[in-house]
Amino acid sequence: MSTYEPTETLDVKGLSCPMPVVKTRGAVDELEPGEILQVIATDSGSMSDLKGWADSTDGVAMLEQEEAEEDGDAVFRHVIQKE
Repeated sequence: MSTYEPTETLDVKGLSCPMPVVKTRGAVDELEPGEILQVIATDSGSMSDLKGWADSTDGVAMLEQEEAEEDGDAVFRHVIQKE
């Protein structure tokens, strides 16, 4: 469970690269500085894709990533803060 309280949650389950990054970018653009976005994905590639995007994007910080199970399926949770 996250130690961060998300301002918004973005569900990109069922989407594959590049859509989780595209939708995350759009959602982060809507946030105010300091606000936190939680992204829930089913694409295992989102772990590296979203981390790489956050690391290479000014004003964005990846706070946390985790893999969990939901209804027997793997889900990947990303917590991103707009700086």
